[in-house]
Amino acid sequence: MSPKRQRMTLALLAVVAILGAVLLAMSALGDEAAFFYAPADAAAAPIDKPVRLGGMVAAGSVRRASDGVTIRFTVTDGKATVPVRFAGIVPDLFREGSGVVAEGRFVQGGGFVADNLLAKHDERYMPPQVAGKMHKSESIEP
Repeated sequence: MSPKRQRMTLALLAVVAILGAVLLAMSALGDEAAFFYAPADAAAAPIDKPVRLGGMVAAGSVRRASDGVTIRFTVTDGKATVPVRFAGIVPDLFREGSGVVAEGRFVQGGGFVADNLLAKHDERYMPPQVAGKMHKSESIEP
């Protein structure tokens, strides 16, 4: 086999290997992709597909079930609301009036079943240790 033919064969094998790696990565990422929807966009969201729902927990909407694990609450963006059901341990920052991102699926009838909750804090959040030092000295330096 001539050197020119060897280089062509190696180049072709490299291209095939790269294409194979890209296709494998795309198929793996496609299964894990979760689109983000606000409550106002919920009508256009797919049913029974993994997505994320984000907004604020509506005041007075958190209801805990008697089993001690399941909670129901409403997520709002100021334009629309979506009822959410979650079974599991809620994050410490989860409370009415705070931001939340729920990972799960929309179900028939306009509800959302969450598999995971991510509580969000506002941009003014500060760890308690730093906040205490700031109040004492008006700076974050020790």
